[in-house]
Amino acid sequence: MSSTSTMRAIVISAFGPPSTLKMQSVPLPVPTPGTALIKIRAFGINHAEMHMRRGEWAESVPISGIECVGTIEECPTGEFTPGTPVASTIADAPHRMGGLGRTIPGTYAEYTVARVSNIVPLVDDGDALLPLPWNQVAALPESYSVAWTCLFRNLALERGHKLLIRGATSALGRAAVNLAVEAGAVVTATTRSEEKFEEMKAWGVTEIVLEGKGLPARFQEQKGEQVKFDRVLELIGNTTVVESLALAKRDGRVCLAGWLGGLDPIREFNPLLEMASGVHLNFFGSFVFGEPEFPLSDIPLRKIVRAVAEGKFDARPYKVWRFGEEGIQEAHRYMEEGLAKGKMVVVIGEEGKEI
Repeated sequence: MSSTSTMRAIVISAFGPPSTLKMQSVPLPVPTPGTALIKIRAFGINHAEMHMRRGEWAESVPISGIECVGTIEECPTGEFTPGTPVASTIADAPHRMGGLGRTIPGTYAEYTVARVSNIVPLVDDGDALLPLPWNQVAALPESYSVAWTCLFRNLALERGHKLLIRGATSALGRAAVNLAVEAGAVVTATTRSEEKFEEMKAWGVTEIVLEGKGLPARFQEQKGEQVKFDRVLELIGNTTVVESLALAKRDGRVCLAGWLGGLDPIREFNPLLEMASGVHLNFFGSFVFGEPEFPLSDIPLRKIVRAVAEGKFDARPYKVWRFGEEGIQEAHRYMEEGLAKGKMVVVIGEEGKEI
């Protein structure tokens, strides 16, 4: 149990630019039955947190952050032993939207409290997983949990399926590529940068195209025929999802799970004219993790961590910052200006210490 009653946290002092993120001393959160206090060792930075900082998200609290890795500090009802290495991602109560950084204080802090149903121990049979630095394991919980759920639950991806991933060089997109390639899917991916083409081929992507509007027409022009996919993972968002519907074959599925193109709503969408018959459109938002229909235990996160540790997945973070006001602000500037080329991580304490 922590011997202090306060902790350091990065707080949204007002809705606005990255400079509104300020370091403050705040009360240490207190765990209650069914929750645990986590000493945070590192956490990932996510686009949702940028929108929360701007005041564009439906729910947010002053301490942002929707995922973390660390060690159990205290667990009142004994589900976890103090010192156990764990990962946690959002949602704090069944049957309602919410969670870390949304309705309860998040992970931009030295400690956080999360429901035990949203905590995954990073141990197998009592032994720690293969050595992996905190800065690497912090790149996994949110991206891989969402990617796995989108691919194998919402999209019901199977070996041999032709899969299109729009926005594949984002942190979520890259996780989806790794998982889909391992599952035997034939992956076509989009990116805004031709510089990423060779790197993506090394990931196992079969075909790479430049992201942009008019993709169905460009596919047809290049191949001389209409191109259709079994499955489409849409990470650009509302600006391109109508096009993605046109790229799915009959009985195909499209999963909308990202908003790299912004949060503006879909405008003037007429399903009668713009949606192919027999195509299934669904949505996934990670705020549902922890609800009965979406248990975090459903996701093989320990297997994913082991795959990264064994070198099967290249999940190294794009950039790592030390915990502090300057680092957090710079990370948010990277997001705002579109400079991030992968997962960004913040570490507290010893960056290279292994779990």
